[in-house]
Amino acid sequence: MSRGLSIAMLGGLSLTLAACAATESRSGAVAPASRPVPSSSFASLVKRVSPAVVSIDTLSPGGDPVPWIRETPEGTVAGLATPVRRGAGSGFFISADGYVVTNDHVIAGAKEITVSLADSRQFPARLVGTDPPTDLAVLKVDAHDLPFVSFSPAPLPEVGDWVVAVGNPFGFGGTATAGIVSALGREIGEAHVSFMQIDAPINSGNSGGPTFDLEGRVVGVNTAIISPSGGFVGIGLAVPADQASEITQELIRTGRVARGYLGAGIQDLTPAMAAKLSLPGQRGALIATVSPNGPAAKALRPGDVVTEVNGVKVEGAGTLTRAIAAAAPGSRLSLRVVRAGQTSDVTIIVDRRPQGT
Repeated sequence: MSRGLSIAMLGGLSLTLAACAATESRSGAVAPASRPVPSSSFASLVKRVSPAVVSIDTLSPGGDPVPWIRETPEGTVAGLATPVRRGAGSGFFISADGYVVTNDHVIAGAKEITVSLADSRQFPARLVGTDPPTDLAVLKVDAHDLPFVSFSPAPLPEVGDWVVAVGNPFGFGGTATAGIVSALGREIGEAHVSFMQIDAPINSGNSGGPTFDLEGRVVGVNTAIISPSGGFVGIGLAVPADQASEITQELIRTGRVARGYLGAGIQDLTPAMAAKLSLPGQRGALIATVSPNGPAAKALRPGDVVTEVNGVKVEGAGTLTRAIAAAAPGSRLSLRVVRAGQTSDVTIIVDRRPQGT
């Protein structure tokens, strides 16, 4: 990232809900189109999917208590009041019985959460679970026969494919924007997510909203932008559907995500470091530190370079970090390691990642 750019989360402004009519199946599911919508118009697509996109409004404590004084017939009464901070973002139903996907940063610290639908209905929502490393969260409202959309089971879109984002930027409800997939595999500030980059305009208030392919399937969860000013300049970041689907289902089942743990500090193997280790042109992840009591203590050393994990080439620290995180505690990871110019294969039994790390 060039100097002066910043990664901006997209929540924070008061929103209203997108209001569009839709054709639904009896179960409430928004049925995928039988064929892609012509690129000359996205109207049919937006009408079908918009009812499943919701506005999320939150109330949370907003700072230090503020003193107050009030005169009553009995005399002067004084006390302290806790300021209330309002927040807002977007989300979308993934089931007819009220499960909602959004971003963790949209609802973080909230004491009250309200979900608003396109038909003006409002429901209080409870938090099912959050996963801060991927900035995903799942809410639940008590309702039935709700319109919902589904994560795409297909492979990720290709660079250049059309996508449509629906959300509530700057309080302008019912906003749909279109663009293309600009890049895949963006690792920006968070090794647990390999972001999909899109150029469909998204702004403050779009956080947690969906990005759709032309068949009405969710291909990403809008999360952040890269901008020198805080406004959208053409680079939006979304958690890809395959990862978002896996995380949200685990949150629904257990309320949290159990990740694998090796007890090793990992960083990218830069060209300069590869040259210093007499490995010019080598791609991989460098082991920077090893916890003396961690699972990796007997198998890895600082300075080792991991080039493969379970037979998959390691392109950088993100590849290895996500493979470790995805491994179930108690399972085995096979690593190909280069140490002092010699290559060997090691197997490590993954532990459960300590909470909060």
